[in-house]
Amino acid sequence: MPPTSTLQDPLGQSDAFVEFQRRLARAAKVDRPVLIIGERGTGKEMAANRLHYLSKRWEEPLVTLNCAALAPTLIESELFGYEEGAFTGAVGRRAGRFETADGGTLFLDEIGNIPVEAQEKILRVVEYGSFERVGASQPTQVDVRIVGATNVDLRQFAAEGRFKEDLLDRLSFEVLFLPPLRERREDIPILANHYASRMAFELGQDQMPEFGVGAMEALEEYSWPGNVRELKNVVERAIYRAESEVITEIVFDPFNSPYNPVAKPQIPPAPAPASAASHEQETNSLRGAICTLEIEYLQRALANAKFNQKRAADLLGLTYHQFRGLYRKHANTLKEMSSTPNT
Repeated sequence: MPPTSTLQDPLGQSDAFVEFQRRLARAAKVDRPVLIIGERGTGKEMAANRLHYLSKRWEEPLVTLNCAALAPTLIESELFGYEEGAFTGAVGRRAGRFETADGGTLFLDEIGNIPVEAQEKILRVVEYGSFERVGASQPTQVDVRIVGATNVDLRQFAAEGRFKEDLLDRLSFEVLFLPPLRERREDIPILANHYASRMAFELGQDQMPEFGVGAMEALEEYSWPGNVRELKNVVERAIYRAESEVITEIVFDPFNSPYNPVAKPQIPPAPAPASAASHEQETNSLRGAICTLEIEYLQRALANAKFNQKRAADLLGLTYHQFRGLYRKHANTLKEMSSTPNT
């Protein structure tokens, strides 16, 4: 078994997340290159780590290179190493990432940033398992599994001549698409509570923090352009700033100045629900007819689900997030109708 301190259990129970983990575990067992595609902050490096430690290479090295963190002129020497005197400043022989990863996995993060010249040599490693260090005349043999990750369209890059089509064909034995957080909203409470407990422990707090209803709803409704990484920052900020055990304030944008007279509210307000009176005024309009139909469906679904909102959402064919938005829209009307005695 892989060391538990290295392999972290993924957090999530949404269909999209579970399906991704199933595909990842299946791909891990086949000793072929894999590409992981995902937006920023979705956890591509964690997915690559899990892929390695679920593979038969888990006892061998996992070596990572962030290709966006290096100048294009340095990537080749980082990947393949160099001989003494290969260029100015090359003192002694240095092994590259391919040699270091021999027998294991080489994770190339932001693989779209690799210059075409280096892609030629990577293709040779994939096809023949050999390469030459910068300044060397003899080939070096390695056995390395390549896992690449990116948030760009590599097929578009290939069409523009920025990525070799032959290399893309060889690296895309399997392509795994990480779901963005907006497609796995059921996981937001799980992730938020996880990061909250970790932050509370880091701060030495004795009590586990709890999110108020409004705060959790704000987290669930936010669009999360920065995905899980952004969620982690937002939650940790909320725990750090909280003055009680119940979290009521969520700051999505820390750059909102308190001195700006038109500063945006930190927690988006819920849509103003329609009252029963306004509902009656609109019954003759198209909007009123739609509202009437929505309210009837909500009442029927809630009654059939014995007022279990999650079950009612399923009956209506809605996600829980969609149901909550519709319910808040008509909350006042539903409450007034429920409190009016039948005549």
